[in-house]
Amino acid sequence: MQLFGSISLGDYMYFRRIEELRIDNDKTQQELADLLNCQREVYRRYEKGTREIPSSYLIVLAKFYGCSVDYILGLTNHKKIK
Repeated sequence: MQLFGSISLGDYMYFRRIEELRIDNDKTQQELADLLNCQREVYRRYEKGTREIPSSYLIVLAKFYGCSVDYILGLTNHKKIK
């Protein structure tokens, strides 16, 4: 689905970023589920892209990892907040 010009919904694959961030920080899915106060299976579905993650969870994850929500959403490749 095209949104604006050459940008499509497929470009915003946050689930890849949250999995990469978790692995890079040596965290388990259970640890992230505990942080978000959800079940591990629910968190696993966020990482697999089969369940949409709430925006409030994106904010919590961005603060936890010290990055921007834009980075998680794939709007920027700059991990650290300037």
